[in-house]
Amino acid sequence: MTWGIKMFAGFMCMLPVLFFGAPQAVSTGLPEVMTLQACIDEAVENNADLKAKGEAIERARYVKKQTKADFYPKVGTDYTYNRRDRDTFLNLGSVSVPSSVKDNFSWNMRVSQPLFTGFSLTAAHEISKLGIDTSRLDYQIEELDLVFRVKEAYFAVLEADKGVEVARSAVESLESNVKVARDFYNVGIIPINDVLKAEVELAKARQNLVAALNGASLARSSFNIILSRPIETPVTLEDILAYRSEEGVFQDYVDKAMELRPEMKMIATALSKADQEITLAKSAYYPEVGLTYRYIREGDDPGVNGSVVHDASSWDVTAGLSWTLWDWGKTRNAVAEKKRGKTELLYNKESLEDAIRLEVKSAVLSLDEAEKNIPTTRKALEQAEENLRVNEERYRAQVTTITEVLDAQALLTRARVDYYRALYGHNVARARLLRAMGEE
Repeated sequence: MTWGIKMFAGFMCMLPVLFFGAPQAVSTGLPEVMTLQACIDEAVENNADLKAKGEAIERARYVKKQTKADFYPKVGTDYTYNRRDRDTFLNLGSVSVPSSVKDNFSWNMRVSQPLFTGFSLTAAHEISKLGIDTSRLDYQIEELDLVFRVKEAYFAVLEADKGVEVARSAVESLESNVKVARDFYNVGIIPINDVLKAEVELAKARQNLVAALNGASLARSSFNIILSRPIETPVTLEDILAYRSEEGVFQDYVDKAMELRPEMKMIATALSKADQEITLAKSAYYPEVGLTYRYIREGDDPGVNGSVVHDASSWDVTAGLSWTLWDWGKTRNAVAEKKRGKTELLYNKESLEDAIRLEVKSAVLSLDEAEKNIPTTRKALEQAEENLRVNEERYRAQVTTITEVLDAQALLTRARVDYYRALYGHNVARARLLRAMGEE
């Protein structure tokens, strides 16, 4: 009987699920814990500067379409009206023939096609294509900088949170020390000075906690601004306490930077553009050849249907050549200017290469320093924790003074801060190295 009752009760419990489905999870109202990659994706999606760079790419594409259109025939038309003061006639012996009329209407349609422009059209089109490449590289630079700023802000928030945690732990420890000191004072074991020392340090620790809380709030505000969010948006981030040792050769890092950095690619693009600008400047040395076809209608009424002095329709084809033979050295100087511009870019390339090498070197040294500091600061943290434990035990046994305990607490606070700073600093240093190499 008992087994049957249990089965019936279980069946009744399942009825709501069968009819209405499984209950939905209830939102806890807690902010979502965001990963570093999720933060980067959100920043890239929302950043206004990056969107502006994207618009610059689209604008460069339209410039390319404009230069491409110059290769094709141009079609145009015009309509004119000319009014004379009188009709005129041409006397041919006894016959008077009209030579012009008062009202003259003309409509023509023309098609013009450039045949040769001294390679100016080709050079302008190539420059416009390089303009797209430049805009894309500019976008990549902005994206790399944004990703690095996100990483910096991300670890700044984590470090600030640890600062709050350390400050709060110091307050709790000092509150305990003050309680112990006051108990000892109440029974006459220690003088009031020891209690006052402990209370002064507690007050200082509480001030440090307030400063740490404000620092964490400011770090979150900066983080939200970088992600293009409202400044007061709640921020909960996934903590990253693990670190990966970076083993590499400096020259390999430099080689990768020279290959991947968009700044280097931009210099190469600028050099190609300079070559095309030289070609464009040289085009003035050559003649321009074009072909124009015209279809013409004339008349003495708006319908341009012909008249006694006008043919109703006609057409003509004109091949023209234009060549500037002397311009007082303008073209020569324009070519020399563009060549000097290319030489300037070559010097800029050398300077950029040196700057990249220095940037990579600085990032490698920072990463090496942070990596070496992690085990050192972790060991110091363990020693500081043990030092505080021993001093607190000795103080409770009244074989040391409150000053030794307070010093041990201050030492532990510094050790904790140093450890977390080294840990998160290593992540920032690694992000800086990736940026120096042109990677995310």
